[in-house]
Amino acid sequence: MPIESSHRASDSPYIARVWQGRTSGFEQMTSIATSNWELVFWEDGGVIRAAVRGPETSASIAEVVGDSRSVGITFAHGASMPHLPIGELVDGDVESPHVSGRSFVLRGEEWEIPHFDNAEQFVERLVRAGVLVRDPLVDEIVWGGIAKVGTRSVQRRVAAATGLTRGAIRQIERAREAAVLLGEGVSPLDVVHRLGFYDQPHLARALQRFIGRTATQLGAHDEAADPLSLLYKPEGPGRT
Repeated sequence: MPIESSHRASDSPYIARVWQGRTSGFEQMTSIATSNWELVFWEDGGVIRAAVRGPETSASIAEVVGDSRSVGITFAHGASMPHLPIGELVDGDVESPHVSGRSFVLRGEEWEIPHFDNAEQFVERLVRAGVLVRDPLVDEIVWGGIAKVGTRSVQRRVAAATGLTRGAIRQIERAREAAVLLGEGVSPLDVVHRLGFYDQPHLARALQRFIGRTATQLGAHDEAADPLSLLYKPEGPGRT
């Protein structure tokens, strides 16, 4: 298969998703918007690379050269690395300055490269070392929880932990959920009603901006279009 991928949920409050993938034969793919940042490891021409990738606020085209394997940890809203201000990573990334076949450098320290099955153990080590921290209020608020602090405080904390506003996060997540539903065969009109879009043109604009697809393309599983990056139903705290 030209592109293969798998992903799983996690019981860690720091992790939204763990994924792995393999590409072959594609020259480009559509990278859909995401409100989460992630730590990614991939092989490029036989060389292992590692990077922290920030949230992506719109769909874009990503080049894929030859065969490539990758593993990623997508972090939950509220998890952050204090030494890497997330606001500076939105629509961007920072590569590790040194990566060997088994380790990489993060915050000036060497760490063993994690695998698909041991991401939680790796993240626990980051937390114990103070590399990764978490503001639990942020994840709750993003998914509709009630804040016990003022609105301005909430805005500051969400922006500090995610690099985005709460409104931007919800727009991205709603578009992603709409894409999943359309791919499952739900009609555009039903998606509009389920997810609170104003009307079908509103849905169409969101899909084009955040997913890079039309409702028709998603519903028909358009094989002529470039493959999409990882797409799954958004999951908040306590959701399965």
